[in-house]
Amino acid sequence: MTYRETLDWMFAQLPMYQQKGASAYNGKLQGIQEFSTHLGDPHLKFKSIHVAGTNGKGSSSHMLASILQEAGYKTGLYTSPHLRDFRERIRINGQQIPEEEVLEFIDRNKPYIQKKHMSFFEMTVAMAFDYFSKESVDIAVIEVGLGGRLDSTNIINPEVSLITNIGMDHTDLLGDTLEKIAYEKAGIIKPYTPVVVSERQYVTWEVFTAVSQQQRAPIIFAEDVISETYPTSLLGSYQYRNIKGVLAVIKALKDFAISEEHIRRGLKKVVENTGLLGRWQVLAESPKVIADTAHNSEGLTLVLEQLLKEQYGSLWFVLGFVQEKNLDHILPLFPKNANYLFCKPDIPRGLSAETLAKKAVEFGLKGEVLTSVNKALETAKERAGKDDLIFVGGSNFTVAEVV
Repeated sequence: MTYRETLDWMFAQLPMYQQKGASAYNGKLQGIQEFSTHLGDPHLKFKSIHVAGTNGKGSSSHMLASILQEAGYKTGLYTSPHLRDFRERIRINGQQIPEEEVLEFIDRNKPYIQKKHMSFFEMTVAMAFDYFSKESVDIAVIEVGLGGRLDSTNIINPEVSLITNIGMDHTDLLGDTLEKIAYEKAGIIKPYTPVVVSERQYVTWEVFTAVSQQQRAPIIFAEDVISETYPTSLLGSYQYRNIKGVLAVIKALKDFAISEEHIRRGLKKVVENTGLLGRWQVLAESPKVIADTAHNSEGLTLVLEQLLKEQYGSLWFVLGFVQEKNLDHILPLFPKNANYLFCKPDIPRGLSAETLAKKAVEFGLKGEVLTSVNKALETAKERAGKDDLIFVGGSNFTVAEVV
């Protein structure tokens, strides 16, 4: 098979949460454990940092990888979902896994994958671990896909674990309260392994403290040990919430020589070193177009606070969501005195633009339905003045179609 044919096979034959939603969620570790054994347990052959959370885990993972690269370490980075190319998920020192490595892994393991009915995520995580082991990385930063306790990444034995901000997201799978969601995230806490918590949140800190005590794992609340901050290439003042957690992880990481200069350079070169997309990404000027992948109430609150600090004439939103989002929690966050163009991300989980527009009216948000994300952005650019501001967001998949 060609690379394109291989990807088509991966996406079409196997359930993938980001495309299909809850029906694709596995929620057990047996499959990835058996697959890893079949591969020779590659996840035990490199050091790692494990990162979970509702908001900020992707940005934090990329910051950590950038700092480690600046310190001279061969650094793996596993994240999800991808925005443009599947290979964004698996990188070493910022370089995507080569197409031939993807082809070789699938060709070598296709009989096993088919026989065991491996999920898309199990297959992808195994590919990353196999590649990092094969390439003898010094350390890999591993971002949780969904939750933590039953996530396929949760077979590693990290040097340090990091849990970022906790919010109400994926409530159909992780629980309908912050405490329940925090418990799922706390599932990455390993015995005797330090865990850093980026933010001390009133309703979740007791969960993390209790689980860490059960595991006899030292728990570090970043605000207790980090007072300084540094500038970063990731735009948006909300990133400074993530930086404290990142700095606390670096401080807790043993046997790695990382200087203050490595930290400064790493944070200033996150995008350059790792290729991160979709975090307060400026796509155009005059009118200014900003895209951000924030997609739950906590994340969108921070992004909208940042957005309202910008200088502009009129404000335009190109919005598209997935079906399972609780719009009753999200839509009240958006300003009523803005222009809205509603669209549907081009995936099976995409919420119809008509449904979104109808729901938005209930919260005083009026706009127009467009046939696609790109058509909505094109329309916004045509109608906006040169001093206006256009924001594209609501979902990773909405942003993926424009970056």
